Amino acid sequence: MQEVSAAQRLAFWGIPIAVAVLGLKMLAWWLTGSVALLSDGLESIVNVVAAIVAYVVIGYAAKPADASHPFGHHKAEYFSAVIEGVLIVVAALLIVSEAIPAILSPRLPETPALGLAINLLAAIINGVWAYALMRAGRACRSPALSADGHHIMSDVVTSAGVLVGLVLAIVSGYAVLDPLLAVLVACNILYQGWKVIARSIDGLMDRAVSEEEEAAIKHVIATHAAGSLGVHDLKTRQAGPAIFVEFHMVVPATMAVGEAHDICDRLEDTIREVNRGAKITIHVEPEGEKAHGIRVKVVEGMKK
Repeated sequence: MQEVSAAQRLAFWGIPIAVAVLGLKMLAWWLTGSVALLSDGLESIVNVVAAIVAYVVIGYAAKPADASHPFGHHKAEYFSAVIEGVLIVVAALLIVSEAIPAILSPRLPETPALGLAINLLAAIINGVWAYALMRAGRACRSPALSADGHHIMSDVVTSAGVLVGLVLAIVSGYAVLDPLLAVLVACNILYQGWKVIARSIDGLMDRAVSEEEEAAIKHVIATHAAGSLGVHDLKTRQAGPAIFVEFHMVVPATMAVGEAHDICDRLEDTIREVNRGAKITIHVEPEGEKAHGIRVKVVEGMKK
């Protein structure tokens, strides 16, 4: 539960930070009148809404299992990421609607130096926060935090592109570069939104753990299943911060239930040392069972 609490705290602080960054970006737009800076600000509106949604959903996902949801509420975080992806697409459409009229009647930004400096400050704050969210998302296995972090980092890249482009527009005198930059920002936002939605849908489809995590689980089973005859049908899946591990273990037909139970306890404890909080299901089979009829050594079984 420590990781969940950390995720909730980060999600909460994401709300005032997102509001502060939005304020800075809209101030930069108000000072300059730049459509590109407005597009950057519109994307930050999505960040504010996404931060609120992430805080609510992470709290809901942390609820313990109940009669209606016996496997917990972990997958709720994926819905937060999907909502964020949809909001990103909406922001891109709003940016295009603002950019098209400006392309027809372009004008250079006013007081550009102050506006660019304020937008740079907002980008720096976003960059630090995005790094913290992505790092915490990996550590806490939180799809909501990870999606928020990746989206904010894409916002940082967008801001950098806008700043460079506006400098070029001011130096060259080509005012049309400002709204054209806004269109490029919208295209980048659409791409980032698609990636967020795709990752979230993949998680809802019960994606297996990474190859490295699965290899670690196999190693634990191979080195701590002494007394059994073998294992097979190893399956894993992720549901937000939770990992589910399931496999079949073959034991001698004469083995007592208590002995088989001891092996299961040993395996569960060691697997949880590798993946804290893992939900583990072990199906014990007597040797020679017709349904599977398997008799292999543990290490050989793990090579399958």
